[in-house]
Amino acid sequence: MPHEIVSFDEPKLQEYLGELVRKTVEDALNALLDAEADQIANAGRYERTDERQAYRSGHYRRGLTTTCGEVELNVPKLRGATFASKVVERYRRRESSVEEAMMETYLAGVSTRRIQDVSEILWGSSVSPATVSKLNREAFGAVDEWRHRRLEGDYPYVYLDGTYIKRNWGGAYEGVAVLVAIGVNAEGFREVIGCEEGYVESEGSWKAFLLGLRERGLSGVRMFTGDKSAGMLGAIQEVYPHAMYQRCTVHFYRNVLDKVPRTRRKAVAASLKAIHAQESRAKCLAKAREVASELRAPRLESAAKVVESGVEETLTCALFPPEHWRRIRTNNGIERLNREIKRRTDAVGSFPAGDAAVMLAAARCKYVAEGGWGSRRYLDTELLDGWDEREVLKRQS
Repeated sequence: MPHEIVSFDEPKLQEYLGELVRKTVEDALNALLDAEADQIANAGRYERTDERQAYRSGHYRRGLTTTCGEVELNVPKLRGATFASKVVERYRRRESSVEEAMMETYLAGVSTRRIQDVSEILWGSSVSPATVSKLNREAFGAVDEWRHRRLEGDYPYVYLDGTYIKRNWGGAYEGVAVLVAIGVNAEGFREVIGCEEGYVESEGSWKAFLLGLRERGLSGVRMFTGDKSAGMLGAIQEVYPHAMYQRCTVHFYRNVLDKVPRTRRKAVAASLKAIHAQESRAKCLAKAREVASELRAPRLESAAKVVESGVEETLTCALFPPEHWRRIRTNNGIERLNREIKRRTDAVGSFPAGDAAVMLAAARCKYVAEGGWGSRRYLDTELLDGWDEREVLKRQS
């Protein structure tokens, strides 16, 4: 006997279940409000007792947006006492989890206008631009506190970079630098430890940025990784004179390839990567000399000079444990953060004067850092115990 096939309309079933949950939440909240009113009045509805302290005076209706949708509350009114509910705060129109979701949505890169549309779809209730702005101010308060938090413990590796955001600067809309720092802490996890507006990537801006990090407790830095910026390098030498500097190998490759014709770039890029694939600093230098000679053969003198003059700065990583080399020789991690910042700020366009630009950039950094990005161990920092990079340099010199 053939089996009977049962079919059902899944969208209608979901709609029915959603309405059932919403109605259950609505009934439960109204029952709780009634119970609270009885407790305040010290008597049930229509109950005759000498201990009664207030009388019912009807109710008024108000909406509340919950994660289950829009519910209608019948809020009791009392004579002889003020009804102050502990279940639903006075004047609250949204469940706190809904507000938190809207703030998280904004920090995740969704525009204010889109949040209004999304809230209508998800919770059946739209929000005004003023409400979204208010929630953003609350979110930025938490971001500012996070941005200026005290830095505890050592950060052996720090990555530095900057990105530009267009904002009103002295009456003109220009690109303003946002300086970002990532630190690998003593346990081997990455943290965003700094995000500040620097106007331009000058030595003065980098110095002020690094001084701010030092005042907040940044210590134990053994190496900074960054691009070839004279301002950055000068500031590092002044504020953290005992820390070493590693030039980002990816930026180094780009500088060399800028001097190479497009038809030759693939082959030259492979030769450059072979430099940093060697097993020791001495062998890396020997390979670099070989690559420079190869570049001179087809008359790529400018590219050869860039290799010869800059390769040593890219080999500071080779003074540290080999297991760390791949992850400390570039600032690719911070480049990803910069892309996230640009994705969010490009949606806004140009920012007005003030700290709106840097706050939004910091909010994006916080959002990324508190996700899976900062919860995975990045390096085995136990390998640094007893390691002396300066002694390694002496042995290899």
